[in-house]
Amino acid sequence: MTPKERYYWDLNGHLILRGVLTRSELEAANAAIDACSDRINPGEPDRLSRGSKSLRGLGRPGLRGTQLLNIEKPHCDIFRRLLVHPAVISRLRVMCGAGFRLDHGPQFIGGIKGTSGHRLHGAGAPHKPFVGYNHQAGEPYVGGLTVSWQLAEVIENQGGFACVPGSHKSNFDAPDGVTSCDEHMGTVIQPAARPGDVVFFMDGAQTHGTFPWRSDHERRSILYKFASRTSARTGPTADVAPPDVYWDEEVVDNMTDEQLAVMWGPYSGHGGAVPSLTVGATGTVDLEGGIDIDP
Repeated sequence: MTPKERYYWDLNGHLILRGVLTRSELEAANAAIDACSDRINPGEPDRLSRGSKSLRGLGRPGLRGTQLLNIEKPHCDIFRRLLVHPAVISRLRVMCGAGFRLDHGPQFIGGIKGTSGHRLHGAGAPHKPFVGYNHQAGEPYVGGLTVSWQLAEVIENQGGFACVPGSHKSNFDAPDGVTSCDEHMGTVIQPAARPGDVVFFMDGAQTHGTFPWRSDHERRSILYKFASRTSARTGPTADVAPPDVYWDEEVVDNMTDEQLAVMWGPYSGHGGAVPSLTVGATGTVDLEGGIDIDP
């Protein structure tokens, strides 16, 4: 990662590398998506725009339920190569540290003319240290990061990845008009990209989303979601994190709900399902949030 790239990354919260894919790699990736075209789901209209007037539109096409790393050969090969592409690995070592891992993806994001945008989100609100950004002792570190490969042209302000540059360092919540893009005060950008470019952005630390797709050609982006070694946002975590699985049923047998609350395994993407503990005014330890757990 060059000094200029580090400066831009730290300042803005995203970085675009130009022309990373070769013509043959680009052709292979597009051929793989073509081979899966019968599995593309059109998506639900306005599910992602979430009440925004500016972002409303058609459903976003995607390959839900299809793991691109495991589709039929030879089409899975290109996505496995992109998983460990030198241009990505060399920069992730700086951005995330040496222990990064793929948390989920690769994910195909499609779009046809009229596809809705995705309401902006992130910026660590509410506080999520597992996807947050920190810079200490001369080293940057981000817990959650997306690597987005562009397989089709992205025209500036015509749809695709959008963000608020510098929002990963903001001390204030983004106003509703910014996240909806209905009154974004000029803070939101949607940069251009060419086929073969790759976009890095802080997934969770930076306020980001997508603009509605307005181009005549299809949108084609492949997103890999990386995380720090100790962050567990998705995958089998939901199945292995419950106390009776993570520790063994005999260890947690007959524990109280409060005791069980601290016996969950790593599970940062639980969406509030895992309870936390609080101390009440009378000095008792009580459950806060989460689901009911049978002792």
